[in-house]
Amino acid sequence: MAFLKPIILILFFVPATKLFAQKDSAAIKDSASAATTKKTAPKKQKVNIFSIDTAKPYNPKIAIVRSAILPGWGQITNKKYWKLPLVYGALGTTAYIFVRNIKQFKEANAAYKNSIDGNTANDNQIPEPYYSVRSNPERIKNFRNEVRQNVDYSVLFFIAFWGLNVVDAAVDAHLKTFDVSDNLSLQIKPGYSPLANTNGISLVLNIGNTHSK
Repeated sequence: MAFLKPIILILFFVPATKLFAQKDSAAIKDSASAATTKKTAPKKQKVNIFSIDTAKPYNPKIAIVRSAILPGWGQITNKKYWKLPLVYGALGTTAYIFVRNIKQFKEANAAYKNSIDGNTANDNQIPEPYYSVRSNPERIKNFRNEVRQNVDYSVLFFIAFWGLNVVDAAVDAHLKTFDVSDNLSLQIKPGYSPLANTNGISLVLNIGNTHSK
């Protein structure tokens, strides 16, 4: 019976060795599979607003972001150059009105303070047209408040025109990818209905070229 002990030990050792070998092989396969998956995982594509790749489909987001950064840039991207005078005309006008109202507000505010300080020696510092109504400071105050409101309105209109510039660029950018070819048409054609076994008129809408070779 003593000679059987080495044989029994060998029989136990061999399956254990195979088991560990199978585990190591499975671990190597899993790591190799994970590395392959990591390599083949799709990368996130970033939108570069400073360049347009003509080989790729047109991306409307580029024109939208550009117009939000700089008014008119989106219109240039969409090749709508004739809209640039409208964009800069609207924004330039509101910017000019804002600067003028700020100047008037400062003058009216200084004139109002000089007219109520009780020191007639400062009256010569009140410019026209405030000097002629220096004895009625409430009129100067009312004018100053009106100008202050105009400053707020000019800022709101400037922001609104900037937003319209972005909306206009977005609409043009999306229409740029819209199918407006000659194949897109609505036609009225005579037709025959096999179900009703009668002739009639059919309304046919062609959306692009759907024929395949």
